Amino acid sequence: MDKQNSRFRWVVFASVLFTYLLMASQRTAPGLITDQVMREFNVTASTIGLLTSIQFFVYTGLQIPMGILADRYGPNFFLIIGAILTGLGTIIYSLGTHEFVLFFARILTGIGDATIWVNMVLILGQWFKVKEFVRLIGFAGMAGSLGFLLATVPLTAWIGLLGWRPAFFSVGLLLCLCGVLLYFVLIKKPKKLNARTAVKNEIHREKTLALLRRIFSNRQSWALFFCHFGIVGAYVGFIGSWAVPYGMDEYGMTRSDVSQLIMIGMVGALMGAPLTSWLSSRLGTIKKPYVVVHITILLCWATFLLFNGNPPLFMLVILFFIIGFGYGASALTFAVVRQSFPIIDSGVVSGFANTGGFLSAVLLPSIFGMVLDHFQLASGSMGDGYFYGFITPVIFSMIGLIGVICIKEKRRKAEKPKGN
Repeated sequence: MDKQNSRFRWVVFASVLFTYLLMASQRTAPGLITDQVMREFNVTASTIGLLTSIQFFVYTGLQIPMGILADRYGPNFFLIIGAILTGLGTIIYSLGTHEFVLFFARILTGIGDATIWVNMVLILGQWFKVKEFVRLIGFAGMAGSLGFLLATVPLTAWIGLLGWRPAFFSVGLLLCLCGVLLYFVLIKKPKKLNARTAVKNEIHREKTLALLRRIFSNRQSWALFFCHFGIVGAYVGFIGSWAVPYGMDEYGMTRSDVSQLIMIGMVGALMGAPLTSWLSSRLGTIKKPYVVVHITILLCWATFLLFNGNPPLFMLVILFFIIGFGYGASALTFAVVRQSFPIIDSGVVSGFANTGGFLSAVLLPSIFGMVLDHFQLASGSMGDGYFYGFITPVIFSMIGLIGVICIKEKRRKAEKPKGN
């Protein structure tokens, strides 16, 4: 079977993206119940920030190892195990009776989540031609945004109907079933069709230390690392931890109101991935539109400081939409990876770039939580805490802008004459 010409590749595409959608929802879903967890387990804002960060910390730490393993041994097995681990972590979270159980559950979820993006990129690279891949990577980014969208109004309604424990349990069970589905789609069925998998992954065997030295000494790798650091973590870290308490404390919103506000950001992310990919292909450049995106995101976060952490509601809606749009555009990072590096390095470089994005997602919730705790104890004013807390995403966005400016781009139009 020729994978890249087989109709079955679309079954693979749909199955992998649906699993990614569900796994992505669990990155921010706990943010919907932050205040409930604080009351039920009697924990502080700093503890909640750490609880949110721990999944991203595990995710971040495993990106480079996962990239190396996926490049060498193939992505299918790791993606299947990842889906099951994420499901088990979500189930355990729903059954937790102590904060330590919650931490263990989020660690397990982080391990599973760490498998998804790098392996998904490699699987799509195996099943689709290069031209198809460039178009589809935007849809892959949309699937992640749909996952975040699922963790707004739909999951809020599900929690309201069942309670947060049964709601999380049901999502975890569905994720475990997705792992079973992926086994049949990625391994069982291709074997029956005489698909030859993983052979190409073992042909090139560069020593791990030499590979890491080469990647870590590459300026393009670091530019992508910092570029992703600035655009991903500020959004994911804030949405996944403090967006709901912020809306409720500063604007007197209900949980449902805030989830609708977050959903507006998700809609922006859904639009950002395909539109920026399309615009980049039309202009023949990835860097220029990506620089504009980073500048815009920086200005949006700075606007929170301009209005003392409390912009008018209509402006807040616009800011959430634009910041979400910028997050959707972060799929361009991996378009640059594919453009700049050989396919045999795409797993580890994608993992390294993704490490940058989720390192900031690790840092922001904890820093934000510590700032809130400090000002609540010092002055009893959560408003001051939110104001100073927004300095963190501003700084992160500055780092991202520096990273995207440092990207060296290869133009496709310049490469075509050489190949003729």
